[in-house]
Amino acid sequence: MQNKNEFTPENGSPDATPESPRRRRGIYLLPNLFTTCGLFSGFYAIVAAMKGFFDTAAIAIFIAMIADSLDGRVARLTNTESAFGAEYDSLSDMAAFGVAPALVAYSWGLSSLGKIGWLIAFFYTAMAALRLARFNTQHDHADRRYFSGLPSPPAAGVVAGLVWMGNDWGFTGTQLSWCLAIFTIMAGGLMVSNLRYYSFKDLDLKGKVPFIALLSVVFILLGVSLDPPNILFLVFFIYALSGPVLWAMRFQKIKEGIVWVKNLPKNRKK
Repeated sequence: MQNKNEFTPENGSPDATPESPRRRRGIYLLPNLFTTCGLFSGFYAIVAAMKGFFDTAAIAIFIAMIADSLDGRVARLTNTESAFGAEYDSLSDMAAFGVAPALVAYSWGLSSLGKIGWLIAFFYTAMAALRLARFNTQHDHADRRYFSGLPSPPAAGVVAGLVWMGNDWGFTGTQLSWCLAIFTIMAGGLMVSNLRYYSFKDLDLKGKVPFIALLSVVFILLGVSLDPPNILFLVFFIYALSGPVLWAMRFQKIKEGIVWVKNLPKNRKK
């Protein structure tokens, strides 16, 4: 949401990375255990949704995000990056952040829309697959500070977070079916967009940070622990909106620059 055994988190680590000549050929246990944990969590989310345990299904998807963000870090720390791990991680991401959120959303509310509902679920799944494929092919040439399109884990966080929050508020999926449909379409569309999302890769986690930064992290953790459904949905929804906001700000700066050039005196243009 992004073996990611080379960190890139849809983020944490949003999508898997393509094979690199520097990667070893082989299978390493430790990082692939985390990848398997993410795959298991995505599969478990589908099973839980089929049985009607939607809170559990949403939580399982968020657990998959944690595992997805750790496998690449573990691989780098233990020097166990491999081509197998990268491919395995990509397939795991597809299951956990492409198929699982779509089926959870369909089981909770989209099924009440009939054919439109399963088409929307398929749209999300197809967009996640395209997002992962594009990321894998463009990763080596992309700006590491930004992702092109919404990473798949945050997209899954928006969909699963809405299901969890709606269920926590006492709404049924039928009552929020159209709202869920809009958010699912939005998340799917943003994944394949060209909007830029900050990757947080340039943050120096080993360097010194202001006291206020540490205090902010504490407050965020407290907020999540006090009200996980609402806070997690809000966090991922804000991140999903950050792409369009960054685009609007950039567009406004370009527009102001063009107006400023046009208003220059003619003798200055020369």
